[in-house]
Amino acid sequence: MQPLQADEPTTVGPYRILGRLGHGGMGRVYLGRSAGGRTVAVKVVHPHFALDEEFRERFRREVDAARRVGGAWTAPVLDADPGARVPWVATGYVAGPSLAQAAGGGRALPEHSVRVLGAGLAEALAAVHGLGLVHRDVKPSNVLLTVDGPRLIDFGIARATDGTASLTSTGVSIGSPGYMAPEQILGKGVTGAADVFSLGAVLVYAAKGQSPFPGDSSAALLYKVVHEEPELGPLAGELRDVAAACLAKDAAARPAPEEVARRLAPEGAARLVAAGWLPGALVEQVSRSAVQLLDLDGEPAAAPVSGPVGFISPSVTGSSGGPGVFGPPDPAYAAVPVPRVEASPQEPRDAGGTAPGRFSVSVSATSSPTSGNGRGRRLSCSVALAVAGALALVTVGGVFVASMLPDDNSGNQGAGADSAAPSASARPTGATAVPAFYLGAWDGAAVQAGIPFGTFRVDLRQAAVGERLGKVTSTDPLGIQCVDVLTLKSADDKELVAGGEAAPDNPGTCAKGAHTVRLTRDGSSLAYTSKYPQAGDPTADLDRVPKG
Repeated sequence: MQPLQADEPTTVGPYRILGRLGHGGMGRVYLGRSAGGRTVAVKVVHPHFALDEEFRERFRREVDAARRVGGAWTAPVLDADPGARVPWVATGYVAGPSLAQAAGGGRALPEHSVRVLGAGLAEALAAVHGLGLVHRDVKPSNVLLTVDGPRLIDFGIARATDGTASLTSTGVSIGSPGYMAPEQILGKGVTGAADVFSLGAVLVYAAKGQSPFPGDSSAALLYKVVHEEPELGPLAGELRDVAAACLAKDAAARPAPEEVARRLAPEGAARLVAAGWLPGALVEQVSRSAVQLLDLDGEPAAAPVSGPVGFISPSVTGSSGGPGVFGPPDPAYAAVPVPRVEASPQEPRDAGGTAPGRFSVSVSATSSPTSGNGRGRRLSCSVALAVAGALALVTVGGVFVASMLPDDNSGNQGAGADSAAPSASARPTGATAVPAFYLGAWDGAAVQAGIPFGTFRVDLRQAAVGERLGKVTSTDPLGIQCVDVLTLKSADDKELVAGGEAAPDNPGTCAKGAHTVRLTRDGSSLAYTSKYPQAGDPTADLDRVPKG
C-alpha cells in the first residue's frame, strides 16, 4: 500500500481513505474504513469516464451484477454509487498478496497449494456462472491469497450473459494477453468456457511462475494463445491433465468449473484449506500484513468528498481512454503517460489560443512538491479531434491517444510538428524527396501474427534519405501504445521505404529492434507491410486522416 498524495481523496462516500492499494486503466483502488470499523477496498473510476453516459450505464449494470456474486471464494460488493460525480464501488478488503506478487520471476507455489488454488477458483467460477455471469479477466493479479483460501476479485468487467454483453459497442476484446481464451481474442462469443481457459493459464502460472504462453510482446502472446500449444512446465499427474483440458483451443472441449473442482478436490476446497494450504513464508507475510492493517489510521477529512478531487482534471467537452479493469494492474500492461499534443503551428487560433473546430481532454497527475523519487512532476495528455458541425463525446472504448515524439530541430511536439508538410524553403534538399501524396497522417486497422490487432497510425513529413521521416503509433486492443521512429530509405510514386526503430521510451510489452517498413500506394490508400517477426510481421490498410 502507498500513502496518499496531496491531491488524492481522504474520504469517498461514507469511507475514510487510509492509503492507495493500486491503480489500473479504469481507476484507482484505495484502502478505506467505514464508520463501523470495517476495512474495504474502494475502487474509484477515472473522472473522464464519468463524462460518458454509456460508461455510466455499463458501470451501473456491472455493479448490479457484481452484487449478486457472493461465493466463499470471492470478495463481495458492499456498497457503490454509480450516480456519483465520480462513480465508485466498495468491496470487502482481502488481506493477502495477489498470485502475481506471490509467484512469477522464478517463484512458484508448491503442488498442494496449486491444487487448492485451482479447486477454490473453480468453485468461485461455478457460482459466478450459475448467476448467468462471465468474469472475463481471470488472471494472477485478480487472484488474492489468504490463510482462509484464494479469493477471485474484480468483477468490474463481468457481463451478464442474458443481454448486457452487448452493452459495450467498441469492439475491443477485454482481458489480458496470455490469459484470454482464443475465442475472446478473435472477437467471437464469450461464454463461461473462456473463464475456464483463463483458470488453466492461472494454474500453470502458479506452478511455474510464468504464463503457459510466454512472449515478449502482446502480439506474440495473443498469437501463441490462438495457434500454439501451452507450455505446462512442472505440472504433473491430475494437475497437468486438468490444466491441459482447461487450455483446449475448442471452447466446447473444456470442462465445466464444477468438474474441475471435483477433480482437484473431491471433498471440496474448504476441507483442503482447513488443513493448511499456503507455504510458511506466505502465511507469515499474510499474518504480518493483517497486524499492520490494525494499526492504520488515516486522517479524517474536513468534509465528506465523493471521489478524488485533484488527481485528474477532465475537460467538460469530451472523454478519452478505453475499457480497463479494476484491481492491481499487471506491471507489463500498465498505462503509459503520453506527452501533450498541441495543434499545428499553421492553424489559426482564437483569442484563447485554441484552434477552432477541435476539443481536448486533459489528464494530469500532480503530487506534493516535496515528495521525492521523481514525484512532483505534472503529466498532461490533450487529445485533439476534428469535429464536423457539432461536438460529440468520444465513446469509452474508442482508444485514440496521440504520442508524438519531440521534433528534431524545434523541439515542438504534436501532429502539426510531425505530420504537416513544411514550406518549400524548409524542405530537405537531399537526393530523394518524399512525393506530396505520402505526407500527412494515415490510419487503419492492423493485423499482427495473422490476427486483427488494434490500429496503426502513420505520421509522415518531408525528409531526405537518412533523415527522420515520421513515426508509426500502434494501439493494441488493450489501449497500450508502441511507437516506431521512421527514417527514410527511398521513395517514389509507387512505394515509400523506411527503416523503423522502437522508441526508447516504449512500454516493456512493445517489440524491440530495427525493421523495414514499406508503404505501397493502392489508389488513394496505403498498404503497410513490415518484416518484423517480434511484432508478428504487421500489415495494415491505411486511409488518409482528414485534416481537422
